[in-house]
Amino acid sequence: MKISVLTLGCKVNQSESSLIEGALKSSGHQIVDVAEKPDICVVNTCTVTAKSDYQSRQLIRRASRAGARVFVTGCYSELNKESVQSMKGVEAIVNNTNKLSVISKLSNKTIDASSCFPTASKSRFFLKIQDGCNYSCSYCAIPKARGASKSIIPDAVVRQAVKAVSAGFNEIVLTGIHLGTYGIDLKPKVKLSELLETILKQTTIMRIRLSSIEVREIDDELLDLLTDKRICNHLHIPLQSGDDRILKLMNRTYNSDQFSFKIKQIFKKIPGISIGTDVIVGFPGERDVEFQNTYALLERLPISYMHVFPFSSRPATAASQMPDNPPSGTKKERAQRLASLNSRKKTLYMEEQVGKTLEVLIEENNKDGTCAGITGNNLKVIAPINNHSRGSLISVRIQGIQKGKLIGFPIFPNN
Repeated sequence: MKISVLTLGCKVNQSESSLIEGALKSSGHQIVDVAEKPDICVVNTCTVTAKSDYQSRQLIRRASRAGARVFVTGCYSELNKESVQSMKGVEAIVNNTNKLSVISKLSNKTIDASSCFPTASKSRFFLKIQDGCNYSCSYCAIPKARGASKSIIPDAVVRQAVKAVSAGFNEIVLTGIHLGTYGIDLKPKVKLSELLETILKQTTIMRIRLSSIEVREIDDELLDLLTDKRICNHLHIPLQSGDDRILKLMNRTYNSDQFSFKIKQIFKKIPGISIGTDVIVGFPGERDVEFQNTYALLERLPISYMHVFPFSSRPATAASQMPDNPPSGTKKERAQRLASLNSRKKTLYMEEQVGKTLEVLIEENNKDGTCAGITGNNLKVIAPINNHSRGSLISVRIQGIQKGKLIGFPIFPNN
């Protein structure tokens, strides 16, 4: 059968969808774009914001209009089962805690989820090592959709990493809903730093990247490991707010001083590392003074990029009941101010790369004779050569910046 897998949301969703595609392809099915009139569409949804709810519904409708039988999974369908089931074309909702069971449903045979492997067409291997979340941030519905923290045992993680090397992958991205809590549910408990050390020792993978991690979960052991050349010099550490009163309302587990201290500690230990963050603007109770505290903190910290989100009320969360929700115009204005700061910081960080030689993982070959790829420090690069296979690593000397991307020239042996 022709099957299309449509995905929204986080890297965990991307990892799960990639495994579904790989397993279905190995079972004899053809993975196609939704425009190619598939027999079946699997829609992997997201509910992190009201916008992602809307996009999830649109994706389901698009799948239905293609004439496909529609199987829906993911966080949005988990929290809105009745309304999703009533949508035209939806044949079944697949439980979010057992998402890979869709493979068995569509292949008419039992498939061990641990044997699933992504399609070789991907440039990077997103390796899910953890799912769920034990925290209760007041704005977030994901713990309700994903459940408590659950970790993949180290041996299984290593086996997947070894498979990735055998399949030709040069980079794995360790993903999880709450990555820093990896191993707390295992017996005996395992720390993320211990897993990372095991992967370094037992595999030959060239690059390892961490997807997103909370600031309080970067301990000294993990920080020491991050100096290893095989680990990407890139961390994504959510801030959400730079004001202590708002952080408390958000039920975050740190204050602005603790966040600032850790970011500076990381940058001192690993000079030039790319540190990204997430920020929510217009949280209930956020006045001009609280926003300015956030702005000032981000301005003075060595952050290289930020993802900015206007507050989006999620049903049945504590924040949805809080008073003093700023008007949409205020949220938009604050988001625009941070977007301008983000642009300046990102440009400054990119300018610091000019003249350096960076390792670039090729993601695509362009029709104009160039290739595009990503560096270890999470920057997009365009280079004038297109005969490298997707997923290969090349050394590139950075010459300048063009349209938000680095421009460089490959360095070949003996050059």
